[in-house]
Amino acid sequence: MPESPVEPALHGDAATVVLLRDAPRGLEVLLLERPSHRGSFAGAWVFPGGHVDPEDRDEVPQDSVEPLLGAARQAGVRETWEETGVVINEQDLAPLSVWAPPPSVPKRLLTWFFLATVELAASQRLRLSPDEHVDHAWLTPAEALERHARGAMELVPPTWMTLSWLTDHRTAAEAMAAARAAEPAVFKSVGARNDEGSPIVAWAGDEAYDLDGETGPQGARNRITLDIRPWFHEQVDVRQ
Repeated sequence: MPESPVEPALHGDAATVVLLRDAPRGLEVLLLERPSHRGSFAGAWVFPGGHVDPEDRDEVPQDSVEPLLGAARQAGVRETWEETGVVINEQDLAPLSVWAPPPSVPKRLLTWFFLATVELAASQRLRLSPDEHVDHAWLTPAEALERHARGAMELVPPTWMTLSWLTDHRTAAEAMAAARAAEPAVFKSVGARNDEGSPIVAWAGDEAYDLDGETGPQGARNRITLDIRPWFHEQVDVRQ
């Protein structure tokens, strides 16, 4: 049997902040639209976030037991302010997940996803960075997923998976408590094609997952098929 591919080196770290608020119709999340003509995730709707910069690492105490997580928190606070004008506190961030992009991505950033609760009136305008985003929307997770399903909103898999997770929670406090009660989920993404030739993104346990000596058993599923909407997170554990 050939050896599985070795995961290529990461090129840095990043932080993403999922801003939550409670509204009369339920839990809402802030999504920002990327410009369609330039940059990463062109045309997609994303959460605030960006690179961990050297100054973010400098802010972490020297005796910190988790310097990478601390730097990601600092970056999340900074990027949220720069991209939206919303002020959040580092201690208010709840780690939710960690994402590594597929090996084929040219610039691979390990990205921490955090939850944070804000209290913003429906009429309060955000201060968007024009170079980063062209529009924003406060939506329930179900609304965002429905827009994506009918092609009215472009999402990338980490955003879609996070929104799917949020549909199980009725309030911001409930989502924050669930995130704080669990270890952050780790997603090392692998791009592949299924038997029909459709592009998929797979994670550990899927039969298409083959990375750093870890392979999934035949018939196992932990994936999204990208060219069929609505997307569906297919999970089959053949070991059960």
